[in-house]
Amino acid sequence: MPYTEAQEHTPGRLHTLFAEPYSAFDNQAMERQLHLVVALKVLLEAPLRQGRLMLRVIHGWENGSAEPAALAHSEHRVDTMADATAVADRYRQATEQGGEFPDTAGSLLAVPLAEAIAAAERQGQTIDDETRHNPAHWPMFPHGLSLYTFFKVYHRLTYGEDDSYRVSRCDTPQGMREIHEFHLEEGEFAIVTPATDAEDGDTLVILHESQLAPVLALMEECLIAARKWGLVG
Repeated sequence: MPYTEAQEHTPGRLHTLFAEPYSAFDNQAMERQLHLVVALKVLLEAPLRQGRLMLRVIHGWENGSAEPAALAHSEHRVDTMADATAVADRYRQATEQGGEFPDTAGSLLAVPLAEAIAAAERQGQTIDDETRHNPAHWPMFPHGLSLYTFFKVYHRLTYGEDDSYRVSRCDTPQGMREIHEFHLEEGEFAIVTPATDAEDGDTLVILHESQLAPVLALMEECLIAARKWGLVG
């Protein structure tokens, strides 16, 4: 199995800042608010300033459903926090008025899953129904582990998670990425960054549509605090 595609609970860039990053954001952690400000400054400030920040909003799974084809999303280039707020307003208006959510940007899981299975079959691998339909079995074919890794991220962002923070590394079509997940009382979101040794690449913020308002408020609050405290270079 190609387990080099992804690794969970692996050291990431926040490990260079915090002695115990997995507990730095717990409610009982000392200086928790400072930790949040520093972490979000490091992960978001430069991509936002340099026009390299994307916002991915997911929706479609509900009542325990986790079918790949049912997971919808939209993606938005974010140059300022006002751009992100405008996206949140579009989702809020759609919810209040019973309208359609913003157009999706293609399949997150279903199409790449079908493509990975087709590629494996062309190479002579037999993919049975259990492997096709059980995400835990996707690592049995090439590129399946990375799909399974993001499947779990989307599932945790939709249905919740007990751990306040985790980081994974995953080989994506855009290159190696670090996936930083935050499951906080303020909101739940993931920030997908290029690897620490990468020279460029977009940073991606992923969240469920229900988390748009609280998460964007937290991000703006932390970036403002970072500037106020002189943390932004």
